[in-house]
Amino acid sequence: MQETAERTDYIIVGAGSAGCVLAERLTRNSRHTVTVLEAGGSDSRFWVQVPLGYGRTYYDPAVNWMYDTEADPGLGGRSDYWPRGKVLGGSSSINAMVYIRGQRADFDDWAALGNTGWGWSDVGPVFDSLEGKGNTPDGAPDPDTPTLHVSDVSKRAHPMSRRLLDAAATLGIPFNPDFNGETQEGVGYYHLTTTRNSWRNSAARAFLRPARKRANLRIETQAHAERIVFDGGRAVGISYRQGGKLKRLDATKEVIIATGAIGSPQLLQLSGVGDPTHLKELGIEIVQGNANVGAHLQDHLGVSHYYKANVPTLNDTLGTWPKRIVAGAKYMLTGQGPLGMSVNQTGGFFRTPGSDRPNMQLYCQVLTTTSVTGARPLLMPDPFPAFSLGVSSCRPKSRGYVAIKSPHESVAPAIQPNSFSHEDDMREMIDGMKFLQKLAATPAFRDVIDAPIGDAPTCQTDAEIEADIRAQAGTVFHPSCTCRMSPTTIDGVVDNRLRVHGVRGLRVVDASIFPTVTSGNLNAPSMMVGAKGAEMILEDAVDA
Repeated sequence: MQETAERTDYIIVGAGSAGCVLAERLTRNSRHTVTVLEAGGSDSRFWVQVPLGYGRTYYDPAVNWMYDTEADPGLGGRSDYWPRGKVLGGSSSINAMVYIRGQRADFDDWAALGNTGWGWSDVGPVFDSLEGKGNTPDGAPDPDTPTLHVSDVSKRAHPMSRRLLDAAATLGIPFNPDFNGETQEGVGYYHLTTTRNSWRNSAARAFLRPARKRANLRIETQAHAERIVFDGGRAVGISYRQGGKLKRLDATKEVIIATGAIGSPQLLQLSGVGDPTHLKELGIEIVQGNANVGAHLQDHLGVSHYYKANVPTLNDTLGTWPKRIVAGAKYMLTGQGPLGMSVNQTGGFFRTPGSDRPNMQLYCQVLTTTSVTGARPLLMPDPFPAFSLGVSSCRPKSRGYVAIKSPHESVAPAIQPNSFSHEDDMREMIDGMKFLQKLAATPAFRDVIDAPIGDAPTCQTDAEIEADIRAQAGTVFHPSCTCRMSPTTIDGVVDNRLRVHGVRGLRVVDASIFPTVTSGNLNAPSMMVGAKGAEMILEDAVDA
């Protein structure tokens, strides 16, 4: 039996990267009441707050949806594992913390597709505001405005990871001190979303936590949304389950879905917004037919080469329990050491032949888990020194989908990435693998490689490389575009103000609205969408 509905001005479903920013921005105006419904629990967990703790939360069902994809023909029929955050902060609470805005051309591409207001000149200032740049007349951060601190960890990077810079220079790839600056191209040190004292700086810590003291913000955890409640063609509330009870919350202004590239299309479909044919097969009443809901799925795929090393790596630092205890003590006492970092310390962006701008992301990791099984791989690495070189595609052309399997919200949706279904994606990845072989052959790496691990580093022909790619490629955890922004329902789900086409009072504000995936990690652009979405919502509230 459902309880009597409560009321709030705005409902935000999902406290992830976008949802946390959205909640903070909307509640700056004390006239608006905002309620956040988060299916997961509190982020006040040690392994969530410790940066390298994502090695443990990677397989923790308490904070992770732990999705598995459908068998993917492009991966030789393999199913891929897709972790997604189920906790305050969403995936920003369990990710590898790399902060990449994306290429300026990515956003100009969005605008060129008809999404007015989403070009680089529009979104650049929003990124600045998230980071506290330009919030005051003199450009200094405003201490009363929550912002995101992003850490430069170049002085703390492992010595082995720095060899990437020398190797890339040998191949003519320039050093780039800031991938979020004028250009993304080059190699350098990744900036991380960690605090000044080396804790994880998730969207929940940076934005939701400071906003919690506001009387107009209410946060409900363990609140699993079952469906959007409609009155005619208008979204008026959310039916959700919490503590074994079915509850309803009504919105006097808007319902905002921010549950990510998997959760947002799932909730829309469960609520009758989606492909009519598919929804009718499941017995779901159609509110608004739109076959684009769940379609156009894009993700970044990665492949790595692994090498045993003749010099120490992080495997040596964390390879035994006594060493892990020492590393833990050092972190707790000083904030220093590997537990306060990501394993992604150096990397960059480069072009494969024929590309007019960087189309591949590069990673150097000085921790490997090739012989490790279990639920905490990063915290229990290989018992020998080793490292990896990896790449992922920036702008793949393959498209997949997310589709519910059941009218019940507890059943995970089907996720079909359709990896390498566009031939250009495989050609790009083959070129990326050849580039890794060239990197490994430079003096900077050749001098420290003891032996390759597996066959990948020594594959020669395109056919051999392709077979290896299909055997080992996997997500780098950047799903997007499943509720893509477009001027019409011909190929989109939301308009340029993130309003769901064909219904009223309903928006989607998260990475699912990306028209095309951005070049690099998605946490930063997801938070940007949250901030820009809040601007639009408040503007429209004034005009209403």
